[in-house]
Amino acid sequence: MSSKSYLTAEGLKKLKAELEQLKMVERPAISRQIAEAREKGDLSENAEYDAAKEAQGLLELKIHKLENIIANARLIDESRIDTSTVQILNKVRIRNLQNQTEMEYMIVADSEADLKAGKMAVGSPIAKALLGKEVGDTVEVQVPSGKISFEILTISI
Repeated sequence: MSSKSYLTAEGLKKLKAELEQLKMVERPAISRQIAEAREKGDLSENAEYDAAKEAQGLLELKIHKLENIIANARLIDESRIDTSTVQILNKVRIRNLQNQTEMEYMIVADSEADLKAGKMAVGSPIAKALLGKEVGDTVEVQVPSGKISFEILTISI
């Protein structure tokens, strides 16, 4: 099952670079590890070989996922982004109504999310609640610790 991934040009470039790194550097390195472990003899009790094969399987899975994301990527035209309602690639300043703290996040594709950098995944509960709302709206979000209410202060690009 493939789903569309909405990405910025920068996000797509990062994913392609990561895929290139996995294919051109990490895949050959794991192949060498498997070959070295194979040279050590009996494979039935060779922990090095088993570990290298497992690492290879995980790497191939990651490569497959990245290829799928890139194949189904849709670039977002940043010049056509509206700020009247919250959308992907908007910067949204919100206030937690329980403790009055203010935060600003950019709503981005799940693959570009990085809360430390202020980038919130579009698939997160808070982002889902914010999408389509306007400045001044209040949203209530169910999070693991309970319900939190946020007020939308600003929407920008």
